[in-house]
Amino acid sequence: MDLILQYFPNLTEKQIEQFAKLQTLYAEWNDKINVISRKDMDHFYERHVLHSLGIAKVMQFQPGTKVLDIGTGGGFPGIPLAILFPDTHFHLVDSIGKKITVVKDVAKQLKLSNVEAQQARAESLVRKYDFVVSRAVTRFTNFFPWVKGKFKKEDFNEFQNGMFLLKGGDVDEEMEERNVGYVSYHLDDYFQGEFFETKKVVYVPWEGKR
Repeated sequence: MDLILQYFPNLTEKQIEQFAKLQTLYAEWNDKINVISRKDMDHFYERHVLHSLGIAKVMQFQPGTKVLDIGTGGGFPGIPLAILFPDTHFHLVDSIGKKITVVKDVAKQLKLSNVEAQQARAESLVRKYDFVVSRAVTRFTNFFPWVKGKFKKEDFNEFQNGMFLLKGGDVDEEMEERNVGYVSYHLDDYFQGEFFETKKVVYVPWEGKR
């Protein structure tokens, strides 16, 4: 938890309390179903919470922004981002029902009224969003068709509507499989530690002509 305060020192008392509860909630669920790998639970705040918040070092969502988290698993990056941006609406989807059960319970326990969790495949959704976020779900060439038609036309954030993807390793080779513009932000510019040396936030603006 100290890690979170180190990099996000301006949290409210409520946010500090919510972040502090996360590990206990996930540890309890992990005893029932394998939401997070056992070895990762020992580094929970670094590898899951802080990693998710890497998007917040690049982008500050404005109040009223609507964000879709595709393949959220147990709620990452959506849950940490929802704590940090209480006035932004987060729609967390995953095709695996038991993971969404965990997300719904965590959101309820933390009283996150800005989180909606749904068992669904991304391509079946018809709503439109300002941004899509995701963490290491699949290669971008597979991910790309899922987001088609998901973006609102009007922009009101600092960044043009689009995607913020948490990825590791050589993202250039992967991203260039599709003819898109993108910008990579290296997380080791924002966070210390070996874990972040190869981690990046990849921003892909959505251009309506595609």
